[in-house]
Amino acid sequence: MLAVLNVLLPIFALILAGYLCRRTGCLGETAASELNRLVVWLCLPALLFHTTATATLDEIWHPGFIAVISIGSLAVFFATLLYRLRGRSLADASIDGLSAAYANTGYIGIPLCVLVLGDDGLAPALIASLIVVCVLFTVAVVLVEVGLQRAGSPLRVVGRVTLALAKNPLVVAPLLGGVWNLGGVEQPIAMARFLELLGDATVPCALISLGLFLARPQPAVAGGAGALVLIKLIVQPALVWGLATWVFHLPPLWAKAALLLSALPTGTGPFMLAEFYGREAAVVARAVLWSTLGSLVTLSLCLLWLG
Repeated sequence: MLAVLNVLLPIFALILAGYLCRRTGCLGETAASELNRLVVWLCLPALLFHTTATATLDEIWHPGFIAVISIGSLAVFFATLLYRLRGRSLADASIDGLSAAYANTGYIGIPLCVLVLGDDGLAPALIASLIVVCVLFTVAVVLVEVGLQRAGSPLRVVGRVTLALAKNPLVVAPLLGGVWNLGGVEQPIAMARFLELLGDATVPCALISLGLFLARPQPAVAGGAGALVLIKLIVQPALVWGLATWVFHLPPLWAKAALLLSALPTGTGPFMLAEFYGREAAVVARAVLWSTLGSLVTLSLCLLWLG
């Protein structure tokens, strides 16, 4: 429990800092949206570009683990999306699906895996981060754009979606990073440092933005957050553990890493998308907060289960 608490406490502190800044008037009514735009247009694209541009094949090529995390994440995402489509738009259902499947692999997963599994836990955490941020997140962005551009003929819709994606920094950045990687050109020191500084600001700014948002007057009813939390903290880990042990028969360390990484709380990615596209963010914000609180229990139980 103490190990989990040491990793999670800074997250709560950053959310609380944002909340108090808004409640005390240190930051204004538009601070949450403006800080979120900073993350979406600068910080997260820098992180995505730098990560994909510097990743090596030896670090990320573990087919069984990639399959387990990909299937576990995408299955939960699409199942939740299809269920939430009843009464909600494709854009909103996609964000809900992302909330149920998007694990906080970067800020919580990497330090937790290294703490529990030693240095060998770094590789699976990095792979899971790439899958969640560069694959799952991109799929969600594409579906949100499709949901927002549905008027007109199919050809016009395809054209508008393609144009919107071409202008979306969260899609373009990892693609450009991949191209840079394939070119085999090492990043200049100044460029790499610039990207690292921006990328390192992603999580703190996103969490403070979440706190600022939670300080706003909230709707009386924001139904669905509890279900998303249960899916994230219970259903997804159970699915991933089954895939890791009974289907793909991963080595013990990789199976343990898969369970820990899938049991992580919802990251800030879904909230950033909801704010960026002007969708209802109350449910997503609650899912992030409640799942982080709930993970104190579920992650501790996972650690006990793994011995």
